Amino acid sequence: MSTENTELTPAARLFASDLSVVNVGLAMFDADLKAQNAKVSTLDWTPPGGGNAEAARALDALERPELAARIEAANAEAVERIMAARPMLIGFGRALDVVPGMTPTTILHSGPPIAWEDMNGPMKGAVTGAIVFEGLAKDLDEAAEVAASGRITFKPCHEADSVGSMAGVTSASMYVHIVKNETHGNIAYTNLSEQMAKILRMGANDQSVIDRLVWMRDVFGPMLKEAVEFTGPVDLRLLLSQALHMGDECHNRNGAGTLLLFQALAPGLLRSSFTTEQKKEVFDFVASSDYFSGPTWMAMAKAALDAANGVADSTIVTTMARNGVEFGIRVAGLPGQWFTGPAQKVIGPMFAGYKPEDSGLDIGDSAITETYGFGGFAMSAAPAIVALVGGTVAEAMGYTRDMGEITTAQNPNVTIPALDFQGLPTGIDVRKVLDTGILPIINTAIAHKEAGIGMIGAGITHPPAEVFTKAATALASALA
Repeated sequence: MSTENTELTPAARLFASDLSVVNVGLAMFDADLKAQNAKVSTLDWTPPGGGNAEAARALDALERPELAARIEAANAEAVERIMAARPMLIGFGRALDVVPGMTPTTILHSGPPIAWEDMNGPMKGAVTGAIVFEGLAKDLDEAAEVAASGRITFKPCHEADSVGSMAGVTSASMYVHIVKNETHGNIAYTNLSEQMAKILRMGANDQSVIDRLVWMRDVFGPMLKEAVEFTGPVDLRLLLSQALHMGDECHNRNGAGTLLLFQALAPGLLRSSFTTEQKKEVFDFVASSDYFSGPTWMAMAKAALDAANGVADSTIVTTMARNGVEFGIRVAGLPGQWFTGPAQKVIGPMFAGYKPEDSGLDIGDSAITETYGFGGFAMSAAPAIVALVGGTVAEAMGYTRDMGEITTAQNPNVTIPALDFQGLPTGIDVRKVLDTGILPIINTAIAHKEAGIGMIGAGITHPPAEVFTKAATALASALA
């Protein structure tokens, strides 16, 4: 019997010949076809909303012609407000004296709202440490009782015009940055860097941590306050732009930014009324870690992004924040509303002696930096960051390009030399995140899951996709 190809069916003839295949989306098909020596071109594609029916319905509603034009105009306005913002460091002050709604028994925390009993180890450690620092309890055991008693008012930093690193804990006596958006008039606050030792913001709370906080309250904070009274306001957007040109990404790599900020403040520090020995203590403290400027950039980003809150019809993200249990976002068109999902693991190098299972989940308000467009979004400006958070230089470059797929504009005021001075990817659009399946990238520290230990590594993480689905669904309902 003849078995020539002419006697085969069309399908059989197809598979009897050399194949050149276009594979859409599924990586396992790519591998299987290549194993059979087929030529394969794979298109990296996922269904809108990652195949989630709720996300697809929300996207479909938001893309209706009668809404799309309104949303595009609103997003252009929101992003323009963010990029036009000119945050200025105008001073430092006690939280009780300057932060809206602060009382002697208020404790601000990172991320969306959370009750004491639901907090994770690092946040509980920071809260109890702050209670002892404030003199509201004599020791950590009594502090835990006070925290559970209802006498403490817990509130997200973001709901008090503030941001806080990691646990984010800010109490009444702590000194904070005061950053004014000169363009739009709003103000943002954040507490001071404890640098990178065993520190409260990572959940550590022993006597050395309390002693440092007392010194920061009595010497460091007041000296910074006097310094800005001599120097006058400091243009933070300008310093941020310079720091990125010098190799920082200004979330976890801050060598250049700290140098620039200290250069701006040093003349005022020297003119302050403190003793020479106290000035030496401050200079040595700033020199102990490049993280001194880290909180400053957070307040800068907060002041800029808050200017977009309340722009009707906008799908631009103005907050990404984590409390160690939940990840929350807020969007310009629905001001004040949180959309939450589970906090994620942070994947990256661990300090010697620690394992991934020792890690707490993603925590902190510092993702405000990525929300603005630096940090993980600008790793191409700081390829050396991969030594801390893991990955490769090529991946660092790719992250910035990927973030361009889910943002609305490039910020001409803050640019990246390695990408031919491209502006920061700015204005995360909920619709684009769901449409592309690309989640915002965040580089961040890793705190131990238990209270009292502190930082044990750093790495990369993402928000849970469901927060964008919830936001899109709410937006579609509100705009219907």
